[in-house]
Amino acid sequence: LFMKFLHTMVRITDIDKSIDFYCNKLGLKEVRRIENSEGRFTLIFLSIPGDEKGTQIELTYNWDKQEYELGRNFGHLAFSVENIYSFCQKLLDDGVTINRPPRDGRMAFIQSPDKISIELLQKGKNLPPKEPWLSMPNVGSW
Repeated sequence: LFMKFLHTMVRITDIDKSIDFYCNKLGLKEVRRIENSEGRFTLIFLSIPGDEKGTQIELTYNWDKQEYELGRNFGHLAFSVENIYSFCQKLLDDGVTINRPPRDGRMAFIQSPDKISIELLQKGKNLPPKEPWLSMPNVGSW
């Protein structure tokens, strides 16, 4: 029996803010958008550039205003990055809060505009610990 992981769905409350975060800041690429007027929702599928047929994130926007409770049962999305320090610096420069800095040269956490936790992991071996990350405190939750 063969199974392929297709996508993870997260609900969003603002398309523009979410596209800015996931595409402009995190670096994902929009590969497909479905507007469903009967169901009153929009689905936006995102992928890693160059891996458009791989696992995707499905952003679901319900046209009728809804409030979503934060649920820790969701957990987080995880991405590997070539250099965790430079990637986190780019995010900081773009105005993204680093909730858990990469003090260990290995792992950091950020949050989307809808408070979805995102784990960033250093590809390969941990980078040597260095400032300003080493003494940067945690912010909020992740």
